[in-house]
Amino acid sequence: MPAISATATAVTPPPAFAARAASVGGSAVREILALTERPGVISFAGGLPAPELFDTAGLRAAYDAAFTASARRALQYSTTEGLPELRAAVADRTAARGLPTAPDDVLITTGSQQGLTLLTGALVEPGDVVLVENPTYLAALQCFGLAGARVVPVPCDGEGILPDALAEIVARERPKLLYTVPNFQNPTGRTLPGSRRAAVAEIAARLGLWLVEDDPYGDLRYEGAHIPWLAAHPGAEDRTALLGSFSKVMAPGLRLGWLRAPAALRRAAVVAKQAADLHTSTVDQLAAAHYLAGADLAAHLATVRAAYRARRDALLAGLAEALPAGSTWNRPEGGMFVWARLPEGHDAARLLTAAIARDVAFVPGAPFYTGTPDPRTLRLSFTTHTPAEIAQGLARLAGAAVAAAPRERP
Repeated sequence: MPAISATATAVTPPPAFAARAASVGGSAVREILALTERPGVISFAGGLPAPELFDTAGLRAAYDAAFTASARRALQYSTTEGLPELRAAVADRTAARGLPTAPDDVLITTGSQQGLTLLTGALVEPGDVVLVENPTYLAALQCFGLAGARVVPVPCDGEGILPDALAEIVARERPKLLYTVPNFQNPTGRTLPGSRRAAVAEIAARLGLWLVEDDPYGDLRYEGAHIPWLAAHPGAEDRTALLGSFSKVMAPGLRLGWLRAPAALRRAAVVAKQAADLHTSTVDQLAAAHYLAGADLAAHLATVRAAYRARRDALLAGLAEALPAGSTWNRPEGGMFVWARLPEGHDAARLLTAAIARDVAFVPGAPFYTGTPDPRTLRLSFTTHTPAEIAQGLARLAGAAVAAAPRERP
């Protein structure tokens, strides 16, 4: 058999990637987390639940119950909308927090991030305007960027969206949707007051706007009173998609979330999900349903809240010594994050370089912004370390702050 010449046939490269794949960058948070995986690093970077607080025994029992009840069902395909018993459990929990919800109002998703992706696919055409808080959740910016949206920031203050500014932007830009994290926002930790939620709902109804309300942290309130969801306010009923997650109340490795939306939008999300993954893992859904039915979730959440409250307080107590004089920060009522701002002349990226060299890490605020970022901002997560470890990490951060301080010109 004659040899085949390597040069006999011209080689043509495959077609180029879609433009959106080249235009959307990776997650700066994920890249920083990769740098902090080495032993001994104290990381305030990732918004991760504390693994020692997972209800491991309860979840193991829930999986055992799922297989005992029907292994064949647990291992089989299931409906796109989600298992009836899990949808019912989500509806009951949502109604208990003041938003009447039926099981048929709920779609189970593979993490709440998938819910956001499904909604974006159902609502956003390339070139459509999407409004976001500034700064906002980084993965949401990636999601909208991949859809080809034009992302426009809404002015915010320490309490979140400014309704008058929102009304002006909606009238000018005619956006498709507003994405918001009203409770203990990622990255800032701030909470939108009830009066502003009512104003946002009224603006959406009057000017014609979809609302995407992302609430992964709502169960992690440490002080203050519960504030009703945007979806519960007059004017928002027929235009709000509410996203929830089991990552903070059970474990993120389950990759379980849910979506509550008006019927037509929910049906569109179901079709998008069928194209994405057919359905969320049956066995994980069954285990979650057994857990919600049999475990004392209220007691588990009380334990988690108490631990996180102590960790938040430890971080807040040490920031004055750890950050340069003149820095400012907020006091979140819940969630996982404290948002800080360095004084004039300082730079959070330069501080991070010095911090990593001292085995401590955080996330600079710049990647969370749409448009011009504030290079002096940073996000600190307090959930994954004990108060003693937090104190040690802050001592390291203090040393980094000295090393990264701007030098006076001679």
